[in-house]
Amino acid sequence: MEETISLKELFQTLKKRLSLIIVITALAVIVSGIVSYFVITPIYQASTQLLVNQEKNEQVEYNTGTVQTNLQLINTYNVIIKSPAILDKVAEQLGTGVTASQLNSKITVASQQDSQVVNITVEDPDPQMAANIANTTAEVFQKEIVSLMNIDNVNILAKAQIGENPSPVKPQPLLNIAIALVVGLMAGVGLAFLLEYLDNTIKTEQDIERILELPVLGSIAQIDSKTEHKSTKGKHAKVRGETVGS
Repeated sequence: MEETISLKELFQTLKKRLSLIIVITALAVIVSGIVSYFVITPIYQASTQLLVNQEKNEQVEYNTGTVQTNLQLINTYNVIIKSPAILDKVAEQLGTGVTASQLNSKITVASQQDSQVVNITVEDPDPQMAANIANTTAEVFQKEIVSLMNIDNVNILAKAQIGENPSPVKPQPLLNIAIALVVGLMAGVGLAFLLEYLDNTIKTEQDIERILELPVLGSIAQIDSKTEHKSTKGKHAKVRGETVGS
């Protein structure tokens, strides 16, 4: 016998397990909010931009080939910025006890496609420290690249600055809560259908016909014991009253 599930049965399952779904979703949202606001350390971000060209000592025709050469060197500059040759001096100038390895994990170097602009982005729990690391790294690179690659045309386009009320880039509590809401809802619905699937008890006449494949000839209505007790008690009182009257 082919078993089919109607849309009505699906809604009935959701309605029957609605409290479970609500509880799971609420727990997911509450846990996500607590973790986002009170457990995860806020991380702030600061960025600075560098413009790197070739030597400006000689009069070189600024053509497509020159630009292409500069673009190919950008990847080399990105590696040099995060190398110990630069970060060791950055750590020394900062004087906060932070190591070059720790700086390496905080710094991200990237450049936009077909651009000679290098972005140095720093993430740190302290917004002021993030800005200091970014600016110091740019200044050290501008100074050291002269001796490393004979590049004397490194310009700092924009220094990292901290606003009056800096906002952390992560965590993002509202986004985390929204994700937890969706995940909790999906988990609740999935668990509701799983419990319904594992529930093999027979509750209705339709269950008997579906499982046993036998027709239902009759059914016994459920009698409330309290109502039956009151009804019996009333009949006894009536009988006693008629007996006394006679």
